[in-house]
Amino acid sequence: MADLIQQRRQRIADILSQRSPLVEADPAGEAIVRSELVVSAPDAALLAAARADGFTVVRERRLDELDLRIVTLRAPAGWDTPRALARLRQIDPQAAVDFNHLYLESGEVASPAASRPVASAPAASPAVGGKLKVGLIDGGVETDHAALKGASIHAWGCNSTKVPSAHGTAVASLLVGRADKFRSAAPQAVLYAADVYCNDPVGGTVEAVAAALAWLLGEQVPVVNISLVGPPNRLLETVVKKASARGMLLVAAVGNDGPASPPLYPAAYPEVIAVTGVDAKGQVLPEACRGPHVAFAAPGSQMAVASGGSSGFTIARGTSFASPIVAGLLLASLRPGDAAASQAAVSALARSAVDAGAPGRDVVYGFGLVGRELRTEPSYVMAR
Repeated sequence: MADLIQQRRQRIADILSQRSPLVEADPAGEAIVRSELVVSAPDAALLAAARADGFTVVRERRLDELDLRIVTLRAPAGWDTPRALARLRQIDPQAAVDFNHLYLESGEVASPAASRPVASAPAASPAVGGKLKVGLIDGGVETDHAALKGASIHAWGCNSTKVPSAHGTAVASLLVGRADKFRSAAPQAVLYAADVYCNDPVGGTVEAVAAALAWLLGEQVPVVNISLVGPPNRLLETVVKKASARGMLLVAAVGNDGPASPPLYPAAYPEVIAVTGVDAKGQVLPEACRGPHVAFAAPGSQMAVASGGSSGFTIARGTSFASPIVAGLLLASLRPGDAAASQAAVSALARSAVDAGAPGRDVVYGFGLVGRELRTEPSYVMAR
């Protein structure tokens, strides 16, 4: 697999090169939708002043579940996007206005050429009970995969069209997948999977993530996994705070930009449970981000995941694949809208964690290592 420390930056460079009419870089080098700005709960005075300056409204969306109105503005002709953002913040310094950032996957799945078919995997049995719900914000899930066919999966996004992705399918398998010798974190849960990419050239926007969170709140999903990373963003911060205040537990990958990199989001927001990854020996991945926000470590390397297509497993690496393990472990004792239960679940998991670094919570492993038994050795499910 490629050097994950450089992977996200290379992905951004590729996106900027291939989609330049639609995407550009912000001053920090992060990918944004060209000429678009998102405003959370704008007041009438701001919008009137913006229109007077030549801004136009591209979209307006009401997310009732979050009690939030989002307006997307297009910059005036001839203005670059940073200038447009600076002008809106000058009009109203308190306004929650920001770039329409793109968020990217935090891990790598081996290419199909490196994938091998399942050696022996009977059809998964149907989900039992249906009381536990777990959410996923990612790429699309291949629901016809043998390890996911028996799972109950509700999909959102892409105008109800299935657009499977390797990353989304892999993460989903770690949450609810079931096959012979393969282990997932919450195999009896109902999965609510939001696709925020849909093969759209500007997929993965902060707007899409916000809308996905609203849908999951409406479905009363108590814990949501987000294996996506990017920069801080005022809209993202707003929706994270609102979702958390309504009792939703958000679990996110810390990212793979390296131990010296700035923190990535949403994992670095204080309301989010940030997860790092370890290898088969329990050692932290050298590419994993570090910081005081790290809460838990879980397997994130040398592990089997569902491959693209309708069958087979492949190998994955990255903090993307540690996060769903923690989400699944937290799920058992959670109920929708119960903030106290959410905090109790986190505390209980912290007490069960194996202290893997400096004594107590540390910037590398957080509270410690959990879910080590949920790493499926690739040779168990991949034909020799």
